[in-house]
Amino acid sequence: MSFPLLTATAALPALGAIATAAVPAARRTAAKWLALIVSLATLVLAAIVLVRFDPDGDRYQLTESRAWIKDFGVRYELGVDGIAVALIALTALLIPFVILAGWHDADPLETGNTRWRPTQGFFALILAVEAMVIISFEATDVFLFYIFFEAMLIPMYFLIGGFGDRAHEHGEETASTQRSYAAVKFLLYNLVGGLIMLAAVIGLYVVAGNFSLTEIAAARANGSLDMATNTERWLFLGFFFAFAVKAPLWPLHTWLPNAMGEATAPVAVLITAVVDKVGTFAMLRFCLQLFPEASKWATPVILVLALISIIYGALLAVGQRDIKRLVAYASISHFGFIILGIFAMTSQGQSGATLYMVNHGISTAALMLVAGFLISRRGSRLIADYGGVQKVAPVLAGTFLIGGLATLSLPGLAPFVSEFLVLVGTYARYPVVGIIATFGIVLAALYTLVLYQRTMTGPVKAEVAKMPDLRVRELVVVTPLIVLLIFLGVYPKPLTDIVNPAVKQTMSDVQKKDPQPEVEAAK
Repeated sequence: MSFPLLTATAALPALGAIATAAVPAARRTAAKWLALIVSLATLVLAAIVLVRFDPDGDRYQLTESRAWIKDFGVRYELGVDGIAVALIALTALLIPFVILAGWHDADPLETGNTRWRPTQGFFALILAVEAMVIISFEATDVFLFYIFFEAMLIPMYFLIGGFGDRAHEHGEETASTQRSYAAVKFLLYNLVGGLIMLAAVIGLYVVAGNFSLTEIAAARANGSLDMATNTERWLFLGFFFAFAVKAPLWPLHTWLPNAMGEATAPVAVLITAVVDKVGTFAMLRFCLQLFPEASKWATPVILVLALISIIYGALLAVGQRDIKRLVAYASISHFGFIILGIFAMTSQGQSGATLYMVNHGISTAALMLVAGFLISRRGSRLIADYGGVQKVAPVLAGTFLIGGLATLSLPGLAPFVSEFLVLVGTYARYPVVGIIATFGIVLAALYTLVLYQRTMTGPVKAEVAKMPDLRVRELVVVTPLIVLLIFLGVYPKPLTDIVNPAVKQTMSDVQKKDPQPEVEAAK
């Protein structure tokens, strides 16, 4: 029996989470190093998955299938396509940086009275989230996917509510209240989405008789499973609602600014660069593959919601006073682009959307983590409390600028390629939608450059005059992310080669072909 590589990739961080939590309370540093080593070992396994995956091979590879709950037809089924492989690699890549960036975020804290912050628990929860996200990308059994799609809410709830940002202008008591509010709001929104999806999962079982994605899709393709139109639409809506909350798509987005604002910067990266990607990934894997006709039926409304997310998120980012909330609203705008690319129903759009998931994860991680380093020095998230930082901490300011330029999709940096493909793919089928979406780029330039101008340029404020530049640990976190942003911006082919065959399969699922150019190429 071949080595269960996919299981190992998800099980290693899960076991690492248990081991980290079990480290004695006095050995905080040992717990940190254990979590980091486990995350690096997981990255090695993810790299092996990437190397062993053949883009031109079968759709789902490295598959595993075992009976689990026989009476209900539930199986432990795993398999990866090019889209899943890319997102597993992204997740495994970011977690070591999240751990390094949060190295001191859960250290004991004194605020009048000594308040113990369980360091072991913080890093164990991060590894637990990694394990659940990875197995969500691997699962090809709908019920198995649902379990971990929901289960990841538990560690995220504690990471937001129990280990929030220490920088708060209204003091620790108010900060604690707002952290609790943000954590509960995150949990309630996602639980409601999950409960609606559960009803749809049960409905799918009633109609199809099993939970296997591959079997149901094959039965739909060969005509042996004929799903009534109304049934398919209701099931699609149940799945899509849960994924739209997780994504997040307007108007289901309001939990994200609270969660990212009150979480530490590394946990904020975990939310938007890792966990939220499960929502957009699931739209590609489950909505389009299981409910192709309903996906086409809902496309006009979803495109409008995506457009609103793009413009609305960008406009609110322009007006933000809080650095982290600005990045949160910018992410809402970016997720609008991702969903726009998915439902443009063109190969360019869906390739761009998948690349956007990866590139947004890297660029947001770079920007948010540098912002976290900045905030930890000044002790404030407010933009108005900064000024002239580039004169006293030029390396910090330079990395902040590169992260910001990536966020606005500057040509030569990775997000530009994905945003360009999304817009081209959208314009090919929906030209008006594509034109309106381009205004999101203009607004992104506005909020990014204004943020940089207000925080990094101008006179040096007294509170930042002695601000230290990036330390060695912080440079180790930021430098690889910047290198990746430049490399994938100049040479995205390694990523597109993995993603494009899976996108072609998805286009085949919905029986869509790319629109032909109106002007024929010269012969």
